Amino acid sequence: MYANDAPPGAPMSDTEAAAEASRLIADAYRPAPHTPTAYRDTTPLPTHGTTPPVVQPGRPPMSQGATDASALMLAGGATTALVGGTAAVLLYVSQYADPLVCSFVFGAPTALVLALARLATRARPAPDVHHHYEGTVHQDQRTVTTHTTGVWARTHNQT
Repeated sequence: MYANDAPPGAPMSDTEAAAEASRLIADAYRPAPHTPTAYRDTTPLPTHGTTPPVVQPGRPPMSQGATDASALMLAGGATTALVGGTAAVLLYVSQYADPLVCSFVFGAPTALVLALARLATRARPAPDVHHHYEGTVHQDQRTVTTHTTGVWARTHNQT
């Protein structure tokens, strides 16, 4: 009927309690069975097939325009570091530097580049727009001004 012929919850004798305690302690300190936590598939991968591409280490995949812009920014940063390093070395070696002269000498190339960039953007002519229509055409050239404010983004559209 019951183990040891005692109902559950009945008090155990000291020998039964000691035996049960030693069994529980032995179960608690028994090493767990070895279960693998990772698996490495060592079969060789096919050199071609339908396997989808995966991201490779290094620069992330991006468009050609983004790659060109990234390379341009890296080159500009390196150039800035070289110009700044040259200025620091010249100032240290001379042991005297007039701030006005330094601003002219080291600021002139930057101002020249910015001026040339602005000139290049303004020198570009506006594109000619030609529309060719057949039949009845209705053109709607309204300007919509949108103003969004507030934490909950309240938007006002005005035409």
